[in-house]
Amino acid sequence: MIKGDKKLTLLRLRFGKVDWEKATAKQYELLKEDRVWRAFLNGYARSGFIVFDEESLPREEVMEILKELEPMIVEDKEITVEELIESSYSWNNVRKRAGA
Repeated sequence: MIKGDKKLTLLRLRFGKVDWEKATAKQYELLKEDRVWRAFLNGYARSGFIVFDEESLPREEVMEILKELEPMIVEDKEITVEELIESSYSWNNVRKRAGA
């Protein structure tokens, strides 16, 4: 059982060299990895994010997977499993837009 206060790493990225096909392929490659909790790579916007357990998956390994896309970290933060789950609720996103 995973505790809600377990620490995960959230990296927001910008890419120098990417298209939708490469982004989709790399996203799939990352999501096959059981140490990656969430990943979204947008080839059109040249940005994305990845949430992973840095205790079991070193950051260097993540960056090596993404190397072909020329990633640049624009945000690096630690979040808990509970925060990740809460941010995934659709009602949470609706409340933010409504100004709640």
